Amino acid sequence: MDDVMENTDDAGWFSEETATFGDRVAGARESTGLTQKALAKKLGIKLSTLRNWEEDLNEPRANKLQMLSGVLGVSMSWLLTGNGTGPDAPMDAGEAQADIAGILAEMRGLRTQMIQSAERLGQLEKRLRTALREPA
Repeated sequence: MDDVMENTDDAGWFSEETATFGDRVAGARESTGLTQKALAKKLGIKLSTLRNWEEDLNEPRANKLQMLSGVLGVSMSWLLTGNGTGPDAPMDAGEAQADIAGILAEMRGLRTQMIQSAERLGQLEKRLRTALREPA
């Protein structure tokens, strides 16, 4: 659930005014990477039932709503109103590119650190072997 952000109602991208219950279910499901079939299976419901929820033809009972919010990692109030804990807002292309560039730069830095650490570890092992061979 670390990927879930607090209070996405500030962005308004899934607020009560701009999205329906079904939109929020579909959006949260997609943000978790689940297919309709996979989510229906996790909830123990028919695929057609989930489709009806996402198409705003029906809404789940309280027990299924609670399960749905748990599986999707969002709050029940967010599912119902768009206020509360929901998934991250989608990034625009520029933000995504900047995020990717930052991640790649950090990965390169970590790789460099790992190589330097491995070299240092090798040097220490060599010193230890030498020290163990010398008579006390």
